Amino acid sequence: MKTHQLSDWLPTTNKEVKIKGWSELDVILFSGDAYVDHPSFGPAVIGRILESYGLRVAIVPQPSVHDNLQDFEKLGTPRLFFAVTGGCMDPMVSNYTASKRRRDKDAYTPNGDKGFRPDYATSVYSKILKEKFPEVPVLIGGIEASLRRVTHYDYWSDTLMPSILETSKADMLVYGMGEQPLRELVELLQKGIPFSSIKTIKQTAVLIDKAEKIPENKNWEDVAINSHEACLQDKKTFASNFKVIEQESNKLKARRVFQDIGDATLVINPPFPTMTEAEIDASFELPYTRLPHPKYNKRGPIPAFEMIKFSINIHRGCFGGCSFCTISAHQGKFIASRSQESVLKEIDTVANMPDFKGYLSDVGGPSANMYQMKGKIQSICDKCVAPSCISPVICSNLDTSHKPLTELYKAIDKHPKVKKSFISSGIRHDMLVPEFNKNADSKELDDYTEEVMTNHVSGRLKVAPEHTSDPVLKLMRKPSFTYFHKFKERFDRINIKKKLNLQLIPYFISSHPACEPEDMANLAAETKDMGFQLEQVQGFTPTPMTVATVIYYSGYHPYTLKPTKTPKSKKEREDQHRFFFWYKKENKQWIRNTLNNLGRSDLLKVLLPENSSWKKNKPATTKNTFDDTVPFNQRKKKNYRASKKKKTRR
Repeated sequence: MKTHQLSDWLPTTNKEVKIKGWSELDVILFSGDAYVDHPSFGPAVIGRILESYGLRVAIVPQPSVHDNLQDFEKLGTPRLFFAVTGGCMDPMVSNYTASKRRRDKDAYTPNGDKGFRPDYATSVYSKILKEKFPEVPVLIGGIEASLRRVTHYDYWSDTLMPSILETSKADMLVYGMGEQPLRELVELLQKGIPFSSIKTIKQTAVLIDKAEKIPENKNWEDVAINSHEACLQDKKTFASNFKVIEQESNKLKARRVFQDIGDATLVINPPFPTMTEAEIDASFELPYTRLPHPKYNKRGPIPAFEMIKFSINIHRGCFGGCSFCTISAHQGKFIASRSQESVLKEIDTVANMPDFKGYLSDVGGPSANMYQMKGKIQSICDKCVAPSCISPVICSNLDTSHKPLTELYKAIDKHPKVKKSFISSGIRHDMLVPEFNKNADSKELDDYTEEVMTNHVSGRLKVAPEHTSDPVLKLMRKPSFTYFHKFKERFDRINIKKKLNLQLIPYFISSHPACEPEDMANLAAETKDMGFQLEQVQGFTPTPMTVATVIYYSGYHPYTLKPTKTPKSKKEREDQHRFFFWYKKENKQWIRNTLNNLGRSDLLKVLLPENSSWKKNKPATTKNTFDDTVPFNQRKKKNYRASKKKKTRR
């Protein structure tokens, strides 16, 4: 393994710039994260991409905004532009919990220390730079900018906010993954074209004065959405915008989107086509040190880095389109997969790191089992406007073969220095159920499931059914909980056959739009009936640019414009979350009172039976005594109806 020199990182100080032998910088990148030079960290990727185009790039990680702002001036003025990102997560998600409490730790800061990233970091950094360097263009990007590119609801301030281009005063926004738009931008700038006249690069957005002529592009169709002011006046109007925004964000041949904001017009150019295998391979093969900058050596480990230090990202994108998730809004629904050769090359690099002990912590992506999946007939995908390829059913044009992924796992495990490769990314369990994934080869699905369970799990397999209520799941764009029962059947069968002693750990969400207290009680009862004591749970957090967030704020589903109820008050949200923890002593009387008030004595008998001897489900090495392939709500429906009739007669 190469011994790294300070010059192997992008410079962060004038001293490091001089070590590089540079007299000036082309781009200075400001980031809300500590600088980790690794392909899983967006700021590092952007810095390395710009460097690969021949630019002299420096990075200012986590600049202080609490002093005389010297961090913003210490590297001087860049020749081309400033680049700004809030980091790998939206700063408000980094800084606050779902209940709006400030977090105790920041995973992207040494030692997990908090206070190094301001709220709304992209806007804060950009406005400071525009005040200090008014003539220098500011380009913003990353997940915060990407998901706040149009009028959006901000949960933490409980306000409807305009495009981040308006609040940040930046000159241009890159949305999604930045390699392709940055390449075109740099090419134009190096030809001498002024930054201010560049307005038609794909996957970028700009604000132009209403009096200014809209730049022409004969290859694009245009669509206008309701103005920011109209959205402020009417929540239903705001909701109606989202259908257009989501569909255009996920189309291969999208329209250019316009939105008026005061005296300006927001122009969002269509996205680039999905990155080719060669393009994504090239991005991962840039000269990363794969390590935090040496400046942090005495400050403690960076939690987010420690988590992915020995992990491998094999693809980008997710075609799930879940209503509460931002992945497709940022990375797109079409999968960009790396070649097996590129993945194995990176594994060889990792395996030769001095502290590698033979264990890869994760081989995956946004959803672990979407590698190499794409449309069978491209022309059908070209016309598609559906936000999800697998909801409400799996598209017949989608190739869901797991064979390439199974083969990749086996190739990885042949590496002489790899003892075991784990799959820690979320696996779409529904895609492994032949009753749901009807077009797939069931043997391939079983081969993949068995390969994962036998060779790539350490005691627990985590999956995310998210809920048990069919109406909630439909709104989530997730399949019926029936398919989780069927997956568990297959899991148990393999577990017993191979004597693996594994546990299945399901993830669930409370307080999602359309979720009623009765749905949460049913969730608790059904999962208890299956032998689960839930651990991996969370409350719904409204983040910009998701269907669920639009519903949370407006009360309307953006595709139907029908009213949709959402738990919003602190009490409603806390009460729903309490059902997860029915087994805690402090919740038991509350659950009794709540279910009695709802007239659901049937659920109460399951959750809190008298003289209960319930035990937590152990790894399925023995057969359960109940038939858990029948959904709980179906098994209990007869009793529920009888209790309702009895109550009515009284």
